[in-house]
Amino acid sequence: MRFWVGVGIVVFCILLGYLIGGGHLIVLLQPSEIIIIVGVGAGSFIISNSSKTLGRLRETLKIAREGASYTQDDYLESLLLQFTLFKLARSQGMLSLEPHVDNPQESVIFQSFPIFMRHKEALDFLCDYLRVISMGCESPFLIESLFDQEIETLEEDNNHIISAIQNLADAAPALGIVAAVLGVIHTMGSIDQPPAALGKLIAGALVGTFLGVLIAYGFLGPIAYSLREAYTAKRGFLMVIRTGILAYLDDQAPIVAVEFARKNIDPLLRPSFDELEKATRELK
Repeated sequence: MRFWVGVGIVVFCILLGYLIGGGHLIVLLQPSEIIIIVGVGAGSFIISNSSKTLGRLRETLKIAREGASYTQDDYLESLLLQFTLFKLARSQGMLSLEPHVDNPQESVIFQSFPIFMRHKEALDFLCDYLRVISMGCESPFLIESLFDQEIETLEEDNNHIISAIQNLADAAPALGIVAAVLGVIHTMGSIDQPPAALGKLIAGALVGTFLGVLIAYGFLGPIAYSLREAYTAKRGFLMVIRTGILAYLDDQAPIVAVEFARKNIDPLLRPSFDELEKATRELK
């Protein structure tokens, strides 16, 4: 909804301002300019990116559309789930986690935290590392190294798709100029036409420049920035899990481990110490 509201505001304000200035909407309908800009942009995007990046495009646009906003409830459930799992591991050993992390969809523990279960990437992240630990790798240094490598790999992949869209945004004004130049060439080839006809041709050519700038700064640039924010939020959510697991492996008590994780949350979204303590006492 947020995405479409923004798109609606951009389009509405441009058209309203244009009409208030006495503009005619029919002049903006230039199919040839649109085909040149969109077609060349799509072609250059395909040329400059791998099949892996192209395959992620649909998912990426969905993330840009929906965002990756996390609420205080998301973080609180993450902390409570970690506390429950750490408490079970402390009392019955790490092997007791195996049936839960191997099939979280059927785990009584995981099913008690439906908000967290919606975040599949975080769920897989948590289960993968608890599975490794339950297999006998309980060295905080090795696990921390694995954490850092995976998060770095995720960041590289995410930055690549962000750069691809940002590069297309940077190229869009130039593509608009290409369309405008072609329009000028067409106009010069029709120099024998009356002034009214030439005026329409020149206006059509200038629409190319307008569309290139609008697509770059009105849509593609904001999409790239929205993706960067979404991926930063996802990284922060994973870092909370990372901090909790490493604190527990450092032989901290479950409540202390999740307190370490809590301190790693954005202050605007961080549950208070009292809220966390109350929620842990109320756990069944």
